[in-house]
Amino acid sequence: MSGFKVLGFKVLQPGLMTLITDLGRFGHHRIGLTTGGPLDPFAFRWANRLLGNDENATALEVSIGGLVIEAQVDTWVVFTGGEMPLKIGGEEVERWTAHPVKAGQRIEAGFSKNGARGYLAVSGGFEIAPMFDSSATVQREKLGGLNGQKLQSGDLLPCKAAANADGFTLAQKYRPDYASKAPLRVILGYQQDAFSAVQKQIFFTSTYRISDRADRMGYRMEGPAISPSINGILSEGICLGAIQVPADGQPIVLLNDRQTIGGYPKIGSLFSPDTARLAQMLPGTEVTFEPFTQAEAHNQLLLQKRYNDNIEPIKVTA
Repeated sequence: MSGFKVLGFKVLQPGLMTLITDLGRFGHHRIGLTTGGPLDPFAFRWANRLLGNDENATALEVSIGGLVIEAQVDTWVVFTGGEMPLKIGGEEVERWTAHPVKAGQRIEAGFSKNGARGYLAVSGGFEIAPMFDSSATVQREKLGGLNGQKLQSGDLLPCKAAANADGFTLAQKYRPDYASKAPLRVILGYQQDAFSAVQKQIFFTSTYRISDRADRMGYRMEGPAISPSINGILSEGICLGAIQVPADGQPIVLLNDRQTIGGYPKIGSLFSPDTARLAQMLPGTEVTFEPFTQAEAHNQLLLQKRYNDNIEPIKVTA
């Protein structure tokens, strides 16, 4: 339609790395496309839930902070995840709580005090055309988002006006503790046989530091080296949270933008909630690992889902 103007939010400052995302791109590993999606799906889902959105509605993943956008429509927004101070129209407001926004107001996400990823959702979600069934941005593959890249100054994030939408808040007691130092739980895989009892003991009793070589593909650890009895394997599919051990013996935990196949031996995989917890940690953070059985993992996931599904967010009024 001629003369029709697309409205939404204008990006004034993109921050260190802000990505358009939904829950991810599934079912395309066979053609080499990775999953992408939010590094912390718990925070992402709550961002949408606190606005009454579909859980897969397109939102923004803000890494570290520094994002400034300006509304062109009246709507509601919510910001979950890491402790990045949030301002609307120059006033600091509570995170994990939906807020009304008027056209012309600026939304600013400051730099994180704790936690590496924040999620900014808008009522109804941002209207981004999917690529291979998903709007999730994967820069390495130049897929999703706007031109397959992180946000740039001047970008427009289309969305509908929703001044009369519902908004909710999540009680403080249900919000994650991003300062937790609990061990990261590892489900040992069949390739554990390539690691002797001594090598496993080293891995599970040592402290590792997240190196500066940590991104959405994977987090490389620095600490005592572990050595498998084999140098490599035939390349095979790689799951989220897989812990590869390359020739230098420094474990690498693979994340959402990982390659779809690989040939390094894997001692196991992180329990998925702990993979998300790791992705909220900054380089330099020290972590430990502990073994976890597949049965325990299934039980915990079912219990956590039931617990989260039964949480009743509190409605807020404009």
